[in-house]
Amino acid sequence: MKKAYSNKAIIFSLVFPGILVFIFAILAPICLSVYYGFTNFSGIGSYDMIGFKNYIELFKDEAFQVSLRNSFLLAVGFICIQHPLAIITAAVLDKLGRHAEGFFRCVYFLPNVISVAVIAYLWKFIYNPSFGLLNNIIKLFGGKGDFNWLGSGSAIWSVLVVLIWHGFGWGMLIYYTGIKNIDPSLYEAAAIDGATNRTTFLRITLPLMRPVIQVNVTLAIISALKQMETVYLLTNGGPGNETQFMANYLYKQAFSSFRYGYGNAISVIFIIVCILATQVLNRVFKQDEGVAA
Repeated sequence: MKKAYSNKAIIFSLVFPGILVFIFAILAPICLSVYYGFTNFSGIGSYDMIGFKNYIELFKDEAFQVSLRNSFLLAVGFICIQHPLAIITAAVLDKLGRHAEGFFRCVYFLPNVISVAVIAYLWKFIYNPSFGLLNNIIKLFGGKGDFNWLGSGSAIWSVLVVLIWHGFGWGMLIYYTGIKNIDPSLYEAAAIDGATNRTTFLRITLPLMRPVIQVNVTLAIISALKQMETVYLLTNGGPGNETQFMANYLYKQAFSSFRYGYGNAISVIFIIVCILATQVLNRVFKQDEGVAA
């Protein structure tokens, strides 16, 4: 076996398929996006190189700025609302008995295995101004119950609620798995020393979960930037462009408005923002490790 792994031909044969997949599935599409971002390609027919005109237009495009702002708001919602609740829920689940633990784990994760189309139309019915569940609950308490949840002014907050709720299960499951990998003897030693559940959570669970939190927060930011299906089915960016997100706006420009070059320029900005966010997070968590040390 050692001879096989020291053979360069065998090593190359094992690595080469993975390199091919990376080149054709990731690197080549990124390079093509960069190239088409400098063109006025409509998706069909001939096109011309127009330099940085698409990028200059992007910084003047109010709809793009709204989409970037909404993606940022969703990222903040994930980090400040969804993830604290997810990690607390995961810690509580870890303390439950076997049957209750399995039951609630499935309940919290259930929305993530349901089709996005079903989720979107379910929330459309909940938000319906005429017969929706929310307005019926308001009527029970004596209110008018005719509020348009997906109307101007409230639509973005309604969409954010759906997206934060829908992604909760994934975040909780990742934190739950991380907590399960912590050595139980640490909790036993803390219990012997008289530590409360709150103390063990703050002094043992959270510090040891730092790598998991870093990965989960990074995934949350990328997820916030690439939200498309739920937004498309709920509002398609409306009313106006109030609920526009980067991925949805990219799709709209490239395939609905037939501005393929402009859509690729948006995708390049998307990649740059993802890389910058990842680098910033890596630095923040490294600084936290230094402070903790």
